[in-house]
Amino acid sequence: MKKLLLASATGALLAGAASAEEIKLGVILGFTGPIESLTPSMADGAELAMKEVSDSGKLLGGSTVASVRADSTCVDAAAASAAAERLITSEGVKGIMGADCSGVTGAILNNVAVANGVVMVSPSATSPGLSHANNEDNGLFFRTAPSDARQGVVMTEVLMEEGIKEVAVTYTNNDYGKGLADSFQAAFEAAGGSVTINAAHEDGKADYSAEVGALASAGGDRLVVAGYVDQGGSGIVRAAIDSGAFDTFHFPDGMISNKLQENFGDEIEGSTGQHPGTDSPGAAKFNDLVGGAFDATSPFTPESYDAAALILLAMQAAGSSDPAAYKEKIMDVANAPGEQIFPGELGKALDILAGGGDIDYVGATAVELIGSGESAGNYRQIVIDGGKIETAKYR
Repeated sequence: MKKLLLASATGALLAGAASAEEIKLGVILGFTGPIESLTPSMADGAELAMKEVSDSGKLLGGSTVASVRADSTCVDAAAASAAAERLITSEGVKGIMGADCSGVTGAILNNVAVANGVVMVSPSATSPGLSHANNEDNGLFFRTAPSDARQGVVMTEVLMEEGIKEVAVTYTNNDYGKGLADSFQAAFEAAGGSVTINAAHEDGKADYSAEVGALASAGGDRLVVAGYVDQGGSGIVRAAIDSGAFDTFHFPDGMISNKLQENFGDEIEGSTGQHPGTDSPGAAKFNDLVGGAFDATSPFTPESYDAAALILLAMQAAGSSDPAAYKEKIMDVANAPGEQIFPGELGKALDILAGGGDIDYVGATAVELIGSGESAGNYRQIVIDGGKIETAKYR
């Protein structure tokens, strides 16, 4: 206890002694590419947390926070790494909110972040392979999105409850798609289901009739499309509808945005899906805080607010914007014990931390970091009803 009190007192002194600075945070997301319809609101969510902290005047002696955006493309590892290198070496960012897609996130982490000692908190990189990243990353990588190992189980639960016991699966041919497809197949078959085919598709094609032909030949009660709504995933769905191969689908997170209902409307009536989300009190508070400025319920937008908030709160807890110092505090501010902190209460949290107190950041997504620093996992189950994406329940 004495040691804890001394540590708290030291943290408070450091926070009080910190001189005000402009702290730059990188926001690296696929502003172009296969999930570009999702990323504007994700960036807005992260920048809302930054503005809230800046406006409070309570971070590290009155420091302000500036966002510096960069394009991950979602799929081009070289371009994403170059963008991250610019953020760190040219812009001098003290942390990265991102990246988004799993492949580019891993590339940035391995090629840039570790070499430069910069913390990354991803709101949406879900590959199970990233669960082991902290073994090699010097404790620099965290994520507010759950692993697809969890999503595979949730997908299985949804389909089994719908009475769907036999499915065909198509996935985008990258780390995200393959990891999710394999995780789902393992969970679905363990639950007694049958996967008739588990086949990759390439993004960027004009014609997906051959892929859909193979899926149709294998058969299934529903087609699981583990792809991207702004890319091949929608191409697969269009070809399946036009050929009559499938009329209902199951959509994981990369397929769920307003673009899905714009593209297909009631053509996919009765289709199901899920993406990370919660109906916790924090979700309602986040929606109120946004106030219609952007889509607060868009996939990974609440997670983006939480990712940025965790970085800034960890800085306050450490009394420093140096990633080498504050990386050690992210798990502390994210989890109990401490006073629970919700969206709109970041100034309050900064006060508590400056005074040597503890916080339990609940945020917009009921944040609880497990393992080496990833979300335990809550999901919003959706159904296409009347051509619209509607909430069925939360898990």
